[in-house]
Amino acid sequence: MTMCPACGRELAEDFSFCPFCAAALRERSEEPREQRKTVTVLFCDVTGSTSLGEQLDPEALRSLLARYFERMKAIVEGHGGSVEKFIGDAVMAVFGVPVVHEDDALRAVRAGAEMRDAFGDLGISGRIGIMTGEVVTGTAERLATGDAVNVAARLEQAARPGEVLLGTPTLALVRNAVDVEEVPPLELKGKQAPVLAYRLLAVAGAAPRRHEAPMVGRERERRLLADAWERVRAERSCHLFTVLGPAGVGKSRLCAEFIADTTDAELVQGSCLSYGEGITYWPVVEVLKQLREAELDEAAAGTLRALLGEEELPTSSDEIAWAFRKALEAAAAVRPLLCVFDDVHWGEDTFLDLVEHVADLSRDAPILLLCMGRPDLLDQRPAWGGGKVNSTTVLLEPLADDETDRLLESLADLDEGVRARVREASEGNPLFVEEMVAMLRESPEGDVAVPPTIQALLAARLDQLDPEERDVLQRGSIEGRLFHRGAVEALGAGANQVPARLTALVRKELIRPDKSQLPSDDAFRFRHLLIRDAAYDALPKATRAELHARFAEWLIGRGAAPVELDEILGYHLERACRYRAELGLEPDEELQRAARSRLADAGRRALMRHDYAAARNFFERALQLVPAGTSDYALELDLVDAVHSAAGPRQALAMAESAAGRAAAAGDRIGAPALRLAAAFLKLHFDPEASPESVAALAEEALPLFEAAGDDVALYHVHLIRCRLAQFRLRYDEQLAQAELAAHHARASGRPHLQAESFRWLAGPRFYGSTPIPELLRWLEEQQPVLPAVTHKTYLSAALTFVGRFDEARALLAELRHEYAERGVLARLGGLTSQNALWVELFAGDAEAAARFGEEGCAILERAGEQGLLSTSLCFLGQALYALDRFDDAEASADRAAELGGGEDAATQMLWRQVKAKVLARRGACPEAERLAREAVAIADGTDKIDWCANAYSDLAEVLLLAGSPEEAATALERALALYERKGNLVLAERSRSRLRELAARPASTHS
Repeated sequence: MTMCPACGRELAEDFSFCPFCAAALRERSEEPREQRKTVTVLFCDVTGSTSLGEQLDPEALRSLLARYFERMKAIVEGHGGSVEKFIGDAVMAVFGVPVVHEDDALRAVRAGAEMRDAFGDLGISGRIGIMTGEVVTGTAERLATGDAVNVAARLEQAARPGEVLLGTPTLALVRNAVDVEEVPPLELKGKQAPVLAYRLLAVAGAAPRRHEAPMVGRERERRLLADAWERVRAERSCHLFTVLGPAGVGKSRLCAEFIADTTDAELVQGSCLSYGEGITYWPVVEVLKQLREAELDEAAAGTLRALLGEEELPTSSDEIAWAFRKALEAAAAVRPLLCVFDDVHWGEDTFLDLVEHVADLSRDAPILLLCMGRPDLLDQRPAWGGGKVNSTTVLLEPLADDETDRLLESLADLDEGVRARVREASEGNPLFVEEMVAMLRESPEGDVAVPPTIQALLAARLDQLDPEERDVLQRGSIEGRLFHRGAVEALGAGANQVPARLTALVRKELIRPDKSQLPSDDAFRFRHLLIRDAAYDALPKATRAELHARFAEWLIGRGAAPVELDEILGYHLERACRYRAELGLEPDEELQRAARSRLADAGRRALMRHDYAAARNFFERALQLVPAGTSDYALELDLVDAVHSAAGPRQALAMAESAAGRAAAAGDRIGAPALRLAAAFLKLHFDPEASPESVAALAEEALPLFEAAGDDVALYHVHLIRCRLAQFRLRYDEQLAQAELAAHHARASGRPHLQAESFRWLAGPRFYGSTPIPELLRWLEEQQPVLPAVTHKTYLSAALTFVGRFDEARALLAELRHEYAERGVLARLGGLTSQNALWVELFAGDAEAAARFGEEGCAILERAGEQGLLSTSLCFLGQALYALDRFDDAEASADRAAELGGGEDAATQMLWRQVKAKVLARRGACPEAERLAREAVAIADGTDKIDWCANAYSDLAEVLLLAGSPEEAATALERALALYERKGNLVLAERSRSRLRELAARPASTHS
């Protein structure tokens, strides 16, 4: 006797399978290739089969089981499911194979209820388990595989005779169509945690969709948009208009209709990428490529060229925002500008800052910033556009019934019954309406089913496509919402047929042609991102891993590529690695290394433009690709730098210490000490027990190790820390030497972000140290082409002050103040500029103007919470107040500075003493005044900050003169003069000579 290999039943001659299994196999043979699908699995089994075997004759038992199998199969197929296999007395059925229906879960539950009722007719007892989840179908075994299959089987085994148990995911899809009761959590074999289940009591009719929000029309939103545009044109102003709403509610349609009616605008558009962690400027680049050419300030033009990858220039997010605004303003000067940004809920914080920067600071420029996004934008930015007179935000609600009818009339000629069902199922969501009508056109039965979710609706529609067309969509989904024909062909979708299939998909309104990002290629965009997601989700993870890697290879081979190539390649290579890991495959070290390299390079570029949040994101993702048991300390240090800049030294310290532990465990003899050194330096920012000496000792210990290894990255970091330690002690000549060593190793490392960081440390020590002012001026002139403009203007204005060119210095500082105000940059920069302006006016002899600038700068720093800078600025303000004879105010400033300044802060400790000493001397408290003045000189003598040291001697001379010691005062002044002359401080040198002449001319009697 021959048995069926699938179910064990006896076979007639010349048959390989019994009729039931043969039918199931024939249906499965039509299943295309391997796919991921969300399906509902049903297991049904006979209970008490052993006792039945004892009670019934074998032939009778065989006949009973045959009727049971036939009845169960008919019920399953009657509800649109398919019998996957027979296992002894059990039946496994799947709803969603071979074709997905949007109501598969409800069909399975109805089938389960009918099967339960059929047990009595058959004279047997049985139990049923139903579970919904993602499975893989179309495998070599031709069976659906996934956790949903296992859980459905366990639910069936846990059910009592005559009982149907539903899993939680199934109940979520059919909740409004069933009556259930919860059973105690089940301990199921193979599941770590108890599983919730529900006993099916009854099944009602089709589940009506619940309206979560009131339905509203679009007339008000159209009026608001039109009014905003008229205001933009009439007032020549910038307006931020944001349209928010859930997926498919009609944001794109509303804006498209407005754009179509707006014929007097220059239109530019950009979209945030759904996968753009860190891809900050993609929409900005899209807009820049569409803008007509206009004359721009060279600084702005250079910044934009750097953003577009046309030049290698250091820049920052603030400069990019400013330059982009200037480009928009230039375009708007020719014609009113309509700048549209789509999917802003995916925008990086830096991009959102840029949009708000343009909205806040554009002047005399007719620009409408039209943004579209989902309501979760407000989770990220609760105050988006709030309270601004130049901002409007509208939230789109579902369409009302009459509006849904009008939309239906524009799409198809439907009878009232079908229209009513579509209206009910769509819940007023225009996307639901459009997709359901599209399905009606392609469905010969004209069946209108109720999709439990929009994902199920789209999955059902895509599953009904021709397999080759679906294949094109799935391969296009690898690239993203916008994809290129060449990519689809390269990913193996039948190159000869791809153009025809793309045309068919355009005709079916699943995709539309779009502007290509690559030369000599055609581009297409999914009409809705959710269509892309549905196509992508259907791909098995193994296929996704392979296709992501192949797409990256194809994009590299294209030559010409998008501006943010590393970000895009890093994403695709990372996805390939991640899917391999999820599948438990052996790591592909070459793939991991390529992904890590791309993400790291993207992070380092973000670091160079001061986009610290994006840099952190890239570095963290790159570090996840470091092989277990190994260390990438350079990447860890980059992450520490990004976190320090974005979140402060405490968070950065925790990361540095953790990374040092991992490096030590991996046996990294360079990385572990480098990271420990970074952690020790970070402690200096907030830990009162940390000392520069302990950090210096660590650096001294690490340096020979790094030199022996010839590791330029480690050597760069150790010299940069020694550079900053020297600055902390006001040892500027030593700082310059260390900065030049750091710059040397940065160049040798070949890492542009290290070179850019090291370069900015070369100007400060030249100004504050022993470098003469004429030499500094020559250096600034030579380095102007490569120095950041802000750095150049800051130090040039200070140097010009020393040589008495006050008007030129004032002009440079005015430019800086204007640029900071224009760009809306960090408040601390405005505070520093005010501090520099104070010194210009003190040197020029206008103490009143100096005090105004000092009070302004301190207020700015106070608001920004910049405590360290504030303590020094309060001392400078005290000098200006003293010059105005406002001694009480000068003393208050000095006392506040002493309170804020740390014990290791040599600058503040020196400066507050100088101000306080002069005030005390004016009040006759000369012994205390002289003590403080000499303490300030002692601190200054321990530094090489020549001009400050000279100032300390000059202030000591003032105190000594007030104390009646003119000879000692003259000695102190002579010391100050020598230092001023050595530095090239012409203004204060001449002032010191004048005071010495006055002292020499005084009668001898006044010297006592």
